[in-house]
Amino acid sequence: MMKKMKLVILLSLIIVVSAFGKGKGWIDLFNGGNLDGWVQKNGEATYWVDHGAIVGKTAKGSPNSFLCTEKEYGDFVLEFEVKLYDNELNSGVQIRSTTKEPEGDELVGRVNGPQVEIEASGENGAESGYLYGEACGGWMTPEKDRVPHKAFKDGEWNSYKIVAKGARIQTWVNGKMISDLVDNKKYKSHPKGFIGLQVHGVGDRGPFRVAWKNLRIKEMN
Repeated sequence: MMKKMKLVILLSLIIVVSAFGKGKGWIDLFNGGNLDGWVQKNGEATYWVDHGAIVGKTAKGSPNSFLCTEKEYGDFVLEFEVKLYDNELNSGVQIRSTTKEPEGDELVGRVNGPQVEIEASGENGAESGYLYGEACGGWMTPEKDRVPHKAFKDGEWNSYKIVAKGARIQTWVNGKMISDLVDNKKYKSHPKGFIGLQVHGVGDRGPFRVAWKNLRIKEMN
């Protein structure tokens, strides 16, 4: 009996240690209850918390809006889930972004930096997971590599993983690798910055909604 009890205790300890190890180094960016640690930049979209998710809704006539972390990050692994409630709305998540233009002052105050695309697949596939330079040069992923795909599941929650290490940025959508890009120029201009949740401007259309949950990050040395 004692041997069985010791075995049960040992197995329990192994399970606990294993679970702890899996979560080691991860930091939740969103507490599930309010927007503490986040600040809105640009635009007039509305952000709020609903059932453990951050929801963003478009505002007519508004430019792109961004809900941004107060803290900046350089090299990291970022994971989150995202859902487009309206396929007409495309979105994105900013990484290593800033409101300061490194080569002038004409864009000071405007969010700029690498963005990981969020877009409904539709019938023909789309560009979810590819990299775009928001207010800093346009597409980072070369046109020849931006092959439309259907890894993004329309109307459902989709898991994203982003690994940014030096000039290399890798992305996955629902477990499928989408992009493996090395961009030394962009790394030189944007080596670190905030994470930002984009609600894209839609002119007079809408309102449209997008939501994010389970946002967590692991910084790398």
